[in-house]
Amino acid sequence: MKPIIRALLAFVSTLFRSRLALQLEIVALRHQLTVYQRTTKRLRISSGDRILWSWLSRRWSGWQGALNFVQTRTVLAWQRKCFRDHWTKLSKRGRPGRPPVSKEIRALISKMSAANVGWGSPRIVGELRKLGIEVAKSTVEKYRVRPRKPPSSTWKAFLKNHVTDLVSIDFLVVPTVRFKVYFVLVVLAHHRRRVVHFNVTEHPTAQWTGQQIIEAFPWDTAPKYLLRDRDAIYGSQFQRRVKSMGIEEVLPAPRSPWQNAFVERMIGSIRRDCLDHVIVLNERHLKRILIRYFYFYHRWRTHLSLGMDSPESRSVQPPAHGKVVQFPEVGGLHHHYERLAA
Repeated sequence: MKPIIRALLAFVSTLFRSRLALQLEIVALRHQLTVYQRTTKRLRISSGDRILWSWLSRRWSGWQGALNFVQTRTVLAWQRKCFRDHWTKLSKRGRPGRPPVSKEIRALISKMSAANVGWGSPRIVGELRKLGIEVAKSTVEKYRVRPRKPPSSTWKAFLKNHVTDLVSIDFLVVPTVRFKVYFVLVVLAHHRRRVVHFNVTEHPTAQWTGQQIIEAFPWDTAPKYLLRDRDAIYGSQFQRRVKSMGIEEVLPAPRSPWQNAFVERMIGSIRRDCLDHVIVLNERHLKRILIRYFYFYHRWRTHLSLGMDSPESRSVQPPAHGKVVQFPEVGGLHHHYERLAA
């Protein structure tokens, strides 16, 4: 009696269903009947059966009510497998992976990283780009020679200031072999990270500092803004001298060196790239070292903030210009690379 009642209820429910839903249900039931008819002992399901039910589960909302020969989660697993197979097939049409890196480029990356211990991967990428070699940072990370000790930490916060006519100044303290202390004034232009002036003294004063600003910007070359910290060395004599040149001073908040990050980063580079590796003998020796370093800094050192270019822009040398040649700079602390014809 129960099967008859169930059949009558199913008949009544069909009166309220769409023609498309009835046709899909007929297809589903007939397909399952065919599967049972071709089965002898164990249910045998082909790939076509899986594709059909994966399609029905996406197109028909009532497919679970007509499903009897397998569980619902089995059909969902078939659908996920079809999705993965479809996109796997599409991804294999093109040529997988990056183009291979030649043995010559791998050797050059290892040579650069070994000769310049303080260089990071972005610096090597910029140097290779100037030689006409385009490689990714991950490629350099893979083939560079790792130092035994990790490199010192670098500044990560940069002052995002869009004022092009802006310079920063700050002092750098350098001890000598005889325990004398010299003060190095650095004047940095923000636009191309260029050191426009520097000088060394043992006894800095406000009058001496103001005179350095005049020497850094003769005639009508003075900038509009000057960014400095709140050190007492920039006293009233310095302020009057700067004001007479038409320069407006910009002061950061107290104890906030990150607000003068450009020149702070520059001083950090001077220490890490140069002064941490030499012993200063006297004032003359210090000036000679800094002149050599700033020559290397302006002409050859690449900068991440300048799009892997140097302050004095360098042209890209394609491989057709010749073989890569290494030249020592700053007494062998650093090197620059050029292509020269054989």
